[in-house]
Amino acid sequence: MDQLLFWLIPVASFLALCFAWYFHRQMMKESEGTTQMIKIAQHVRDGAVSYLKQQYKVVTIVFIILAIIFGIMAYFGLQNNWVPFAFISGGFFSGLAG
Repeated sequence: MDQLLFWLIPVASFLALCFAWYFHRQMMKESEGTTQMIKIAQHVRDGAVSYLKQQYKVVTIVFIILAIIFGIMAYFGLQNNWVPFAFISGGFFSGLAG
């Protein structure tokens, strides 16, 4: 059973990425609508990008502070030495997914 799950999870993940790519291509082929709809969509995009930039600034500052704290705690033996590495790699991939 473990052997099946070992292969099922990566295959299912790959298939999910393939479907996401296919649906993205289909969506990009569609028309954005009238000129008024295009104008509104551009304003929504600009607002979303502005919000995400501000959010990433705040999250980056908090992330750096916590990484330093975890590094200090690991240095003094208050926690496992792998915790800072796990936190940094998890934060990196979380940001990459965003």
